[in-house]
Amino acid sequence: HYCASGPLMLQQILYVGLGGFIGSALRFLLGGLAQRLAPMGGFPVGTLAVNVLGCLAIGLLGGLADQRQALDAGQRLFLMVGVLGGFTTFSSFALETLGLVQDGAILKAALNCLLQMALGLSAAVLGYTAARLI
Repeated sequence: HYCASGPLMLQQILYVGLGGFIGSALRFLLGGLAQRLAPMGGFPVGTLAVNVLGCLAIGLLGGLADQRQALDAGQRLFLMVGVLGGFTTFSSFALETLGLVQDGAILKAALNCLLQMALGLSAAVLGYTAARLI
């Protein structure tokens, strides 16, 4: 429901592309910082932190957009599709989990899956609920 045609489509692509650039840069910076601050013996803490923070942010923004009509279509594209799409790292999560399995660290792989899902979904619910209160 986002795509249009012609000049409007180009504008939408620019919103998403610029947001994606910002989100990817933030992922690189914050994921690396989290990994350095909380090294856990090869456990991908940086990716977990970025995914949980991204889920919290998308829950909050989605809640604000739904409850308060706080974002127009361009802002939603920029923030939710662009910034948060570039920021969250599900593909990194998948590859890191596969690496843990291939290394025989099945418990770490299972823990990573459990934490990514439980904390990510909880953060999205928390963000969405917080949007109702602010």
